[in-house]
Amino acid sequence: MKIFVMSDIHGSVFYLKKVLDAFKKEEAKLLLILGDELYHGPRNDLPEEYNPKEVVNLLNPLKNMIIAVRGNCDSEVDQMLLEYPIMGDYSTILWNEKRIFATHGHIFNKENMPNIQSGDILIYGHTHIPLAIEEEGIYILNPGSISLPKNGNKNSYGIFENNKFIVKDLDGNLIKEIEIKK
Repeated sequence: MKIFVMSDIHGSVFYLKKVLDAFKKEEAKLLLILGDELYHGPRNDLPEEYNPKEVVNLLNPLKNMIIAVRGNCDSEVDQMLLEYPIMGDYSTILWNEKRIFATHGHIFNKENMPNIQSGDILIYGHTHIPLAIEEEGIYILNPGSISLPKNGNKNSYGIFENNKFIVKDLDGNLIKEIEIKK
């Protein structure tokens, strides 16, 4: 199954529309959102076309395809508008005989690993910086941010497909790739 991964929308209708176009082109079966959907947070500038209500209107019709986790900028008020659950700090997904531990990254991340084992996958957002590495048998992945990339990175998303995790810019160009061994 092909899984589309995005993080850190931060209320940007402009970038959400671009990434939803990419989601359609990729023909993924599942949309994994790694938090920070509606609010931009006090440390971030307003993203282009900041409109949390319209972000809700774009995401809710996809509710049956979405698995989402809570980001540090997400709140119970946000959950009142979204028609799919976002308040869990993490979610576990089984993909190609691998366990994906999906989280935002403000609690669990490369420096504070959850209880997972060799062969498992930790995927998180929060840093707004793409990452695709393997350390001690654990895959550590980050799709970057669709709206507010940092450190000179491009706006990006991730794809799980055919035993690979691929990070692409919003035009579909490859940024990073890692093979996930069976």
